[in-house]
Amino acid sequence: MAEGDTLATHRFGVQLGGVTVESVKEVSGLVVEQDVVESMQVTSRGKPINKKQPGGHKGGEVTITRGMDKSPEFTSWINKTLLNGDVEDARQNLTIEVMDTKGDTVRRMQLFDAWVSKWEGPGLNATQSSGADEKATITFERIEVE
Repeated sequence: MAEGDTLATHRFGVQLGGVTVESVKEVSGLVVEQDVVESMQVTSRGKPINKKQPGGHKGGEVTITRGMDKSPEFTSWINKTLLNGDVEDARQNLTIEVMDTKGDTVRRMQLFDAWVSKWEGPGLNATQSSGADEKATITFERIEVE
């Protein structure tokens, strides 16, 4: 890849605890964020100043949109929290990889201790012919971008 070439965002993959998630259409909401600690101080001459410094990292949420299929792993993972309430067993690490045109991973995002906090089924309409997509909101404790 030549210097300055931007990655194409349509080449990506998602793995859940080592299992490839199939039929992924979109991943949205990837954000790395941390708290900002503000502290009002006074200089030796009595001038007030406001100092800001980095605080703790925040967890977050990401939404995965995928075509509904018969893949049992992802559906089973969704059911662990939303139907069974078993968050402790459901916590998995999720990996999102962005690839270049050759399929080599160029950027990897690791979401740690992730679990499904929301599921949205497909819109059903008898007058339209389209694929059935589902959306899963994934809540995670920590993110690392490599």
